[in-house]
Amino acid sequence: MFADYSATDSFLICRSASRLCAFQLEDVAETMRPQPVDALPAMPDFLLGVALIRGAVVPVVDVAKLIGGVAGIRPERFVTVNLGERQVAFAVQNVLGVRVLSALAMAEIPLLLHEVDTNSVAAITTLD
Repeated sequence: MFADYSATDSFLICRSASRLCAFQLEDVAETMRPQPVDALPAMPDFLLGVALIRGAVVPVVDVAKLIGGVAGIRPERFVTVNLGERQVAFAVQNVLGVRVLSALAMAEIPLLLHEVDTNSVAAITTLD
């Protein structure tokens, strides 16, 4: 099947350290100020812990640490993303806004986990 390069989708664009990341808008539940996070023992560096969001315990992933290994970037926003019946909060430096991107433009952008250490990806799947 051929990709429809005339199709477009809306994305929430965020900055984390020196990187931009895009979350498909249909998967974004909300953006918010960072909530208190309870750290969990023996978790990977990029997993800040869990936060109570709208009455549910939600894991919080530090995007700067996940994709760039950068420590010390203070997240200013949480972006909660629906993953089926679950949610994950991504801690980002700031939210830049919503952009409409064509499938052709998206094909040229590396995937979120493209540059991530494979051990981090394995840890996410194991912990889930």
